[in-house]
Amino acid sequence: MRILSGIQPSGSLHLGNYFGALEQFLNFQQSGAELFIFVADLHALTTSKNGEELQRNSFEIAAAFVALGLTGDHTILYRQSDVPEVLELNWILSCLAPMGLLERAVSFKDKVAQGLEANVGLFNYPILQAADILIMQPDKIPVGKDQKQHLEITRDLAEKFNSKFGETLKLPEPEIPKKVAVVPGTDGEKMSKSYGNTIEIFADEAVLKKQVMKIKTDSTPKGQPLDYAKCLVFQIFKLLATEAEEKDLAEKYRNGEVGYGDAKQILLDKILAKFGPARAKFEELRKNPAQVEKILAEGGAKARTETVKNLAVIREKIGLQ
Repeated sequence: MRILSGIQPSGSLHLGNYFGALEQFLNFQQSGAELFIFVADLHALTTSKNGEELQRNSFEIAAAFVALGLTGDHTILYRQSDVPEVLELNWILSCLAPMGLLERAVSFKDKVAQGLEANVGLFNYPILQAADILIMQPDKIPVGKDQKQHLEITRDLAEKFNSKFGETLKLPEPEIPKKVAVVPGTDGEKMSKSYGNTIEIFADEAVLKKQVMKIKTDSTPKGQPLDYAKCLVFQIFKLLATEAEEKDLAEKYRNGEVGYGDAKQILLDKILAKFGPARAKFEELRKNPAQVEKILAEGGAKARTETVKNLAVIREKIGLQ
């Protein structure tokens, strides 16, 4: 089974990224699936206007993937921009896509409402995403509910191509977990870079501590029972903890044995323990960027083996020599 997914290099990985996507990727890898994961640097151009920042973010996202263990014979990690066949298919699909299909895309409207520039790239984003997917002929695409419409657009475009030129493009199936962890940010909203409420996995320890200590709590003093069910600190902790650890901390909340400051320190220690090996590996990779570049180059070469082969079939079907 072939799985494909990508992530924009728009900043440091945070707990929301991990529990919303990366943990799922690692589970697929462990199951023996063929995993294609790309750094979506072309998609990032819809909002990024700083070349140095984009290059740095792309490297750090790739280094984070490697540090977390997304490596192996069946895991191909590559940069989107290293696979130019995607852009040719993007144009081919653009010539098949009705305007109304894109005008109905909720994501574009939401992003413009959030204040992003309404550029053509942002509007055409679903077509480039479709090209990313269809050029690799994957079986399943892990997506959250907010991305389901984009995958439906991908399937619509594949069906339109197939109806005009014959069965060519595989229709990928969405892989939407029945239970997806919604990770609250430090302010109680969904954890997101755009909200500035993230807890970053690979931040320096002092920065990480500051982010954890920023988590919003009420004014109940230490020594009084705390309502763990309503506590953001506890909600994040239980994503990282074993069942026994969760029960133990819940009991301390009920008995007034911990205050919010204590709970935040417990959460910080848990984050450092869980991601300690990955954090150490990440720092090693930052000091030796050639290791990451080698992995990306090898991954790009493997990815292009697939895209060149698949694009040749597509070109023949539509009459391009």
